[in-house]
Amino acid sequence: MLRAGKYSFPLGKKTYIMGILNYTPDSFSDGGKYNTPEKALEHALEMQALGADIIDLGANSTRPGARVLSEEEELERILPALEILNGRFEVPLSVDTFYPAVARAAIENGASIINDVSGKFNAEIGELAKKNGAGYIVMHAPSDADSASVYENGVVTDVRNFFIDCLQRAAETGLPREQLCLDPGIGFGKTRENDIELIANTQWLKFNEVALLVAASRKRFIGVLSGEETGSKRDFGTVAAHTAAISGGADIIRVHDVYSAVQGARVADAIFRR
Repeated sequence: MLRAGKYSFPLGKKTYIMGILNYTPDSFSDGGKYNTPEKALEHALEMQALGADIIDLGANSTRPGARVLSEEEELERILPALEILNGRFEVPLSVDTFYPAVARAAIENGASIINDVSGKFNAEIGELAKKNGAGYIVMHAPSDADSASVYENGVVTDVRNFFIDCLQRAAETGLPREQLCLDPGIGFGKTRENDIELIANTQWLKFNEVALLVAASRKRFIGVLSGEETGSKRDFGTVAAHTAAISGGADIIRVHDVYSAVQGARVADAIFRR
């Protein structure tokens, strides 16, 4: 069970769809399309209507080459969106940030999940999640999307060891396992071969009673494998990658195109969750 505020997600029953709401001018796939409060709300409601189980709002682009906003800049950018989204839809709001001040503002404005892409377990955010009953997603990211790290034990083993360390740190913080979600960080500090290996070995990254999120949507390895250079045209490849992850036990998939993700996940669940 993943618990996030007043929401709960039984694990193993179905795949949950996290719809991406890029509140940025420069994200690699749809930057600038939803970066006003009104457009953000409209798109969030559209994704909910299409079947999204979670809306994931992010104001700090993690695309290759992007300038990272400071904590103050991100807070200033995201607050108008948080205020207009608060209480306006039925599914939980997740906020994509690695800054404790932004995480705190998000929870104060109705967010139920903090999606931390910093590449480490942040004890301050973990404490904030524990105090407020929020979900906390921790992503493996030894470096950014522009570089690849060296994995001495192999990428699958090193990511698994990182997850074990996150579980230990969560226990030390007092954060229940049911409020923790782990993400292997496809595309972050990985080669395209690393990405493929992680997707192919998802089952080795899954821990009992801990949610696993896979976020492969429109990423570069899909472009390499499919030959499609345009990110927004990689949704068919995304469904294929996420289906492979679902077969290995992924609980949540983070996507740009909710419609294709819902359809793909329903068929994958019927096959793999029998």
